Amino acid sequence: MGEVAAKIRIMPSGMDVDLNKLKDALAKVIPKGAQLHGFSEAPVAFGLKALIVVVKVGDIEGGTEKVEEAFSKVKGVESVAVEELGRM
Repeated sequence: MGEVAAKIRIMPSGMDVDLNKLKDALAKVIPKGAQLHGFSEAPVAFGLKALIVVVKVGDIEGGTEKVEEAFSKVKGVESVAVEELGRM
């Protein structure tokens, strides 16, 4: 069994969301079996930025579902979408 790296786009609920606090909140809810590998910011439009989170999960059925579910429950998160998946 290998591992999968997932690139996940997190859209904040508005421009007033502090991205540094959002990063901290997301890091705290990483489920067991997943590892956080970093954050980056991507401009969207009119000053709004999305967070790009890279996580590593085991290559099992539903591998990123728990991560997506945990991220979607964080205050200040509008949407969660997996952009890329790749085996490691």
